Amino acid sequence: MAEFKGAVPPSPDWFRKAIAHPYETGSVIVKGANVTYQRWGKRGAPGLLLVHGNGAHAHWWDFIAPYFAEDYNVAAITFAGMGDSDMRDAYDMATFAEEEVAVAEAAGLFEGPTKPIIVAHSFGGFVTLVTGAKYGERFDGMVIVDSPVNPPERPHRGPDRKGRPHRVYPDLATALGRFRLAPPQLCENLYAVDYIARWSLKKADEGGWTWKFDPTIWTHFDPGGDPAEMLKAARCRVAIIRGEDSSLMPDDVREYMRGLLGYQVPFISIPHADHHVMLDQPIAFVAALRTLLAEWSHSDPHRAVS
Repeated sequence: MAEFKGAVPPSPDWFRKAIAHPYETGSVIVKGANVTYQRWGKRGAPGLLLVHGNGAHAHWWDFIAPYFAEDYNVAAITFAGMGDSDMRDAYDMATFAEEEVAVAEAAGLFEGPTKPIIVAHSFGGFVTLVTGAKYGERFDGMVIVDSPVNPPERPHRGPDRKGRPHRVYPDLATALGRFRLAPPQLCENLYAVDYIARWSLKKADEGGWTWKFDPTIWTHFDPGGDPAEMLKAARCRVAIIRGEDSSLMPDDVREYMRGLLGYQVPFISIPHADHHVMLDQPIAFVAALRTLLAEWSHSDPHRAVS
């Protein structure tokens, strides 16, 4: 985005309307850390919890959530150590899962006529696997978005654990020019990339700009149990969405995950989308998710849920 020199890229009308949609902000204390969230829609409607990926934040959903606000009470979490939530001395999957449940409670997602549903991208999907295994009876379902549960012959490498300190950039334009998606990929919708990049930055104490997320998260992180076992142990419905061009979820990973779930759950591929599905094909993603949620609202699961 360096070519824009700090200017906001041109964007389509639908995007501008979506990010202008009003929402509430809130927070809840989980094990001593303040965990922030945003909320759209009306309390008392069916609950929908949106969960971001590694190093990201709730604002990744700002142009997606409004499309569900008419029918759902929608909340988007920002995990501790990321975005505007507090940092911790150490991190673990079990606590991230507790944060999901705590935000769902604080945002009123359990007040609706049905149990809430979680939609979780990338790293957030792995957290949600833990939530589904530990607290799944409290949720109607979970939609895992491009979170690869790899077969044994393709071990998951996980985030970089080196914990390098963040650089401080002299001005916002320079910082925006250094923003990169992780894992790296091209994205044609630079207006969306620019939007999430701006929300990823903060003013540094010594002047200039730096990233909000805690650079030491993965040096003090307990990954918890085996994702494959967590996926099989889900105590609620499961659906999988992937980017059809995602380097993280090729066909062999897709088939392995389908097998873990007995080939009995929806598995949706979004055309012309890489790993960051909601950035690459936001409208197609909304359409697929709306269709899935509508189908779930009047059907029983094929896969047995304990």
